[in-house]
Amino acid sequence: MNMCTDNLEKMDCNNKATYEICFSPTGGTKKISTFLINGLSGKSMNIDLSDGNMAFQDIFLSAEDIAVVAVPSYGGRVPAPAAERLSVIHGNGAKAIIVCVYGNRAYEDTLVELQDTVQKSGFIVVAAIAAVAEHSIAHQYAAGRPDSEDYAHLKEFVSRIKEKLSEGSCSMPVIPGNRPYRKAGRAGIVPKKTGSCTKCGICAMKCPVKAIDKANPAIVDKKLCISCMRCVSICPNNARKVNGLLLYIVSKMLKKVCSVRKECELYL
Repeated sequence: MNMCTDNLEKMDCNNKATYEICFSPTGGTKKISTFLINGLSGKSMNIDLSDGNMAFQDIFLSAEDIAVVAVPSYGGRVPAPAAERLSVIHGNGAKAIIVCVYGNRAYEDTLVELQDTVQKSGFIVVAAIAAVAEHSIAHQYAAGRPDSEDYAHLKEFVSRIKEKLSEGSCSMPVIPGNRPYRKAGRAGIVPKKTGSCTKCGICAMKCPVKAIDKANPAIVDKKLCISCMRCVSICPNNARKVNGLLLYIVSKMLKKVCSVRKECELYL
């Protein structure tokens, strides 16, 4: 078994700084990353990758630290803004548990891309998890997930990860996926404001890529929009919607591949 330190000392993860580094526009990924954090240490420093105003290049971890790095899978890939922001964080040998969350379709190359991204930033990947949460666009798929069965699996995963960390192991998990990665696609679904919009500006302020005009929320830069659905999920007036026909088409396309329940997976 490979060891994290030259002197082979035992490692107690509860005595180290723990970071929750998460990109979760609609909250599904955050549910899972927070559950994992609570199982590992119960407390952490939060780094919100969806915050477009944060100076990620100024974040430095140390070799004694542990990080849960969690992202959703967008078309089988890491969301581009998340990858870009992770790439400038200084891992400095921190141990990373990487997590991809998907809407019961497939996560394809998300985990291997996330592995490569954090390793280039100086993290050491010690575990990888694929987990399911409610689909961010077609909510009928994986509705109610993560559920009690998912949390039971994740709890067991945490125990195994803590055991590995306590042994001082930095053996690299074998993670499925392709290199080169599948071609990144775009959902092309841009939510629009409805008549209920009060121009409060929350959607523009919270947009991870600043695609929404602050003065006029009806104006959206379609080239910047990543179809993350944050604006839909956070609007206090329920005033942003996805075109009904587009939503119907997406739902029909996903029906076959999303109908069979997928389970959480651990790579250790």
